[in-house]
Amino acid sequence: MIGHLGKNRPEGIPAKLSGRGEVYSFTTMYNVPRGYEDQKPYTIALIKLDEGPMVTAQLTDVDPQDVKIGMRVEMVTRKLREEGEEGQIIYGYKFRPILAELSAGR
Repeated sequence: MIGHLGKNRPEGIPAKLSGRGEVYSFTTMYNVPRGYEDQKPYTIALIKLDEGPMVTAQLTDVDPQDVKIGMRVEMVTRKLREEGEEGQIIYGYKFRPILAELSAGR
């Protein structure tokens, strides 16, 4: 449960979000920040969640040329980067296409 939905929701009350939505806008990064060279190119998208809020996240499991406005996506946990000499892996959320909807032609 994250976030708040709408101005009428009492402050401090968590909201359940499905983690599903659609690509509202996107850009593909070819010149990437240090530490992300092994991921280039990658796509950053503005995702409009089904419940209304928008979030920015990296897309995964999709070629940049296949990303489309309106593409249905779902949130997944993925490796973001490695840090330090020990190679500590940092995980976070990304979004991937909803495979069932892609194969159904939606």
